[in-house]
Amino acid sequence: MNSEMAKKDKITDKKRALLKATLTLVNDHGFHDAPMSKIAKLAGVAPATIYLYFENKQDLINTLYLEVKSSFSVCAFKGYNKDLPVKKGFEIIWYNVADYKLNQIDEATFLSQCDNTPMIDEGVRKEGLKHLQPLLDLWERGKKEGIIKPLSVFILYAYTIYPLSFLMAMQERNLCGLPKKVRDEIFQATWDAIKQ
Repeated sequence: MNSEMAKKDKITDKKRALLKATLTLVNDHGFHDAPMSKIAKLAGVAPATIYLYFENKQDLINTLYLEVKSSFSVCAFKGYNKDLPVKKGFEIIWYNVADYKLNQIDEATFLSQCDNTPMIDEGVRKEGLKHLQPLLDLWERGKKEGIIKPLSVFILYAYTIYPLSFLMAMQERNLCGLPKKVRDEIFQATWDAIKQ
């Protein structure tokens, strides 16, 4: 490996460590209790190193948000094809999202916190919404075909995707289990809530 490649790998490793440390601290202590000094310490870098990769904490949080949102969308749309019937397409996406939220706990917890904080810049939040575009397009098609109730995307999201965050938290606290049979029941209830 040449020295230029080794240098890029080292930069990527430090940046990745900073993002992972931020994810951990935000999940454990919240946005305001994750100062740059703690992030640097957990990442194993000098505090000044952060500023080689990010302008400030806001830039770091926004970058992390977009990266996690991107990985979420890759999982959410695995196996999905826009030509599928509306219910089948939604079923694939919903189960993918459920699997993500139940198996990628740290990332899913971070995204849930981001839904409820002003820490994410509004422009970045809108950019993150673009990662959900195939789902929004599916809902729009479902509404036009008279398959899905003519509700706003926010209401559809609230009834279909947002409950998974609550259920993930309940499973984490060992208050309920979510085996396949239960997930099937949840999906059916979800579909019944939005179908015409």
